[in-house]
Amino acid sequence: MRLRILHTNDIHSHFDQFAKASTLIKHSTQEHTLILDGGDFADFRSIELQGTKGMAAIELLEEVGYDALTIGNNEMFNGIDTLEYMASNSSLPFISNNLVKKDVSPIKGVFPSVILHKNNLRILITGSSPDMGVFNEGLGVHMHSYKEAIVNEIERNKGKYDLCILLNHVGTFADDELAKEIPELDVILSAHDHKLYKEAKIIEGTILNSAGKYGEYVGIVDIEIKDQQVTLLHSETIETNGVESDERILDILKVNKERAIEALSQPLYKLTQPLWHDVIGENPLTNLIADGLRDLLECEIGLMNSGIANAGLFDDISNKKLIEICPSPLNPTTFDVLGKDIKEALEQALDAQTCLADGRGPGFRGKFAGRLHVSSNTEVVHDGKRVHDVILDGKSLEDDRWYSVASSDYLQRGSGYPSLANNRNDQYQAEEIKDVIRAYANRSEFIDQAYLNRWKLATPVKV
Repeated sequence: MRLRILHTNDIHSHFDQFAKASTLIKHSTQEHTLILDGGDFADFRSIELQGTKGMAAIELLEEVGYDALTIGNNEMFNGIDTLEYMASNSSLPFISNNLVKKDVSPIKGVFPSVILHKNNLRILITGSSPDMGVFNEGLGVHMHSYKEAIVNEIERNKGKYDLCILLNHVGTFADDELAKEIPELDVILSAHDHKLYKEAKIIEGTILNSAGKYGEYVGIVDIEIKDQQVTLLHSETIETNGVESDERILDILKVNKERAIEALSQPLYKLTQPLWHDVIGENPLTNLIADGLRDLLECEIGLMNSGIANAGLFDDISNKKLIEICPSPLNPTTFDVLGKDIKEALEQALDAQTCLADGRGPGFRGKFAGRLHVSSNTEVVHDGKRVHDVILDGKSLEDDRWYSVASSDYLQRGSGYPSLANNRNDQYQAEEIKDVIRAYANRSEFIDQAYLNRWKLATPVKV
């Protein structure tokens, strides 16, 4: 019995490119074909997903005829409620054998594995999601050991299947080890690290493949199952550039974008004062974020880089406007930093070239790193080139004292300002920075104090 497997991974909401992949998938589908996705299909940077609670992604998958997908980290990033909503309203199964809620209860609509039938074959499909480490608590999830979870699913379904496929969103680094340690795995389709295999490879009899990223490629694996043996007949990973876009996919995107814009454009409230923005200069929007973070997370100092936003806010506030000006899915984060490392970062922020440096990093959706801003209980005394003093609640920062900082996971990693990476006790919240803007731009006292300058030029000493 023969079977064709078509697969994608890490689309990351590059739906224009996916429209080309869709054409290729539809043209490559044979009588007995399984269509699978390895996760990170739904990246919530997409306004179509933000405005439809992810259902635009489901419509696209259903239109192409996908049989299953595993849950990547990006399917989790809009929260458990959104993931449950998507999974519960999808005709194709959402699969993860190691992902549960943080109280270890199941996530509604998510299956540890499924058995599908094609060409009289019983096909066991299981999938593993990546452990997000310190982010798990903030995301509201718990991750079991993926190896143990795979073995458990194989044992639980023993005698019920003819072919076993693993959708692995842990990363290709795990493939060889899994193939060697779990002989029951017939096929591993990998994701998460965006690796591209030009053709499948075989390790210890297990067939491995990975199709790159962003819908730029579609993987094809043709196999034959005979006398309980699985043989690779043919494989290739086909580039989608140059392929005509699927008009049906483009139509679905257009309709969902209109729905999303209408839903997200509803005014939330009107600003009492405009919150303008600047990449290099101190500005009220970034000040507001620093103040809001300090208040929300109850830390000694709030710290934020102006690159988090692309523009200012004026007049009415809507969810659409918040997504446009602050598209990064970065999380409010607390960590402890020594006073000397805070000072070093603030002095670095006086250099315009630092502010205008390429800010791209994990989770960042802006262009520039931007100027550091501090909460209103802090003054940075400087001469334009060097920081003379940092005064927190009326007292100068002590070089060797640890201070609790409310910021983002971007700055916690040292992105843009490396000295901030010398931290400890990091904790992450499930919200995003745009949620902080939404919560505090409606509070007049925070708007007023956002206009208070925290960077002060040193007064020249007169002799």
